[in-house]
Amino acid sequence: MKRAKSIKQYLKKIWYFLWEDDSLISWVASVVFAFLLIKFIIFPGLGLILGTKFPIVAVVSGSMEHSVDNGGFLCGKKPENYTKNFDNWWEVCGGFYEGRGISKEEFRLYPLSDGFNTGDIITLRGIKFTDIKIGDVIVFTNSCRNEPIIHRVVEKDDTITTKGDHNAQIGKNGVGGCDEDIAEDEIYGKALFRIPYLGYLKKIVIDVASSYS
Repeated sequence: MKRAKSIKQYLKKIWYFLWEDDSLISWVASVVFAFLLIKFIIFPGLGLILGTKFPIVAVVSGSMEHSVDNGGFLCGKKPENYTKNFDNWWEVCGGFYEGRGISKEEFRLYPLSDGFNTGDIITLRGIKFTDIKIGDVIVFTNSCRNEPIIHRVVEKDDTITTKGDHNAQIGKNGVGGCDEDIAEDEIYGKALFRIPYLGYLKKIVIDVASSYS
């Protein structure tokens, strides 16, 4: 009983130090503790539940955005007086999908049909190759590019072809590239939903790192 009471008092001191103490050391320790908790307990736990080693991803590129980029381009075109909404996006970009038999009405029913932005967080779940459908947003990697890519499925047979909603075209020579011949073992999961802006911390770290490379 005495030992249990001693342990309880010790844990209370740790809790106070991490979350209530105003010292700089306490602040640094709480940040480190939160990082370790997320990385080694929460993140792997979510991965186990959702069936993927990447249950949460931060979007660090604009390939799925439905707005014009800094140069004023969208889907390889430079629309004038563009206002971001689905109808305007389809007017600029829809020809690509119509050429593959995908209508505006069909696309509107796809998951995340309004795209998503740099800095968003996307949650994933593992998915069997046979369950993947045209229009799904998936995360994958291949020999063309080592880091994970998040794009929309536009063709499926023995392998999968994807395209970023913002990009002009598909294929290894297209903007964003590396969209073709995606095999089952290269797919990490299917996008479930987005949490806006929470991924900006990762993007800032990547931007800073790239500026020194």
